[in-house]
Formats: sequence, C-alpha cells, structure tokens
Amino acid sequence: MSEKKTGFVKWFDLKKGFGFITTDDGEEEVFVHFSNILMDGFKKLDMGDQVEFDLKESEEGKGPEALKVKILAKDRRY
Repeated sequence: MSEKKTGFVKWFDLKKGFGFITTDDGEEEVFVHFSNILMDGFKKLDMGDQVEFDLKESEEGKGPEALKVKILAKDRRY
C-alpha cells in the first residue's frame, strides 16, 4: 500500500541514478531511483525540485521508497 506525499529533492546523483527526497513535513528522507521518475527522455531530478510521489514502505527494511515521482516545480528554494 502506498500514500501520496510531496517533498523536495535533497540530492540526486546522475551517474548512480538515485537520490533522496525530503518530505514537506521534514519527517522522512525517501529513496528515489531514476526508474520511478515520470518523465520522457533522460530521467533526472535536481536538488530543490518540488515533487509529488507515492510513498512505499520497503518490505526489506531498507526504508521508504518514492514511486511515480512527478516534478511539480523546478528548483524550489528551501
């Protein structure tokens, strides 16, 4: 089961294809893999991007993961 959340990109490594999103409430840091970004072409996120995503708790105990990541605004100032 997943829940819809918003947050901002804390960092994203283009070479490794993953990064982390901090939820708007600041309570969680969520893993994001490039394959879960909803966009055409080269999939990437930039630090500060405002995003919406489905939050999935990991079955392996590794922590939460962002699915169906959609960019709402570029380079949000935080």
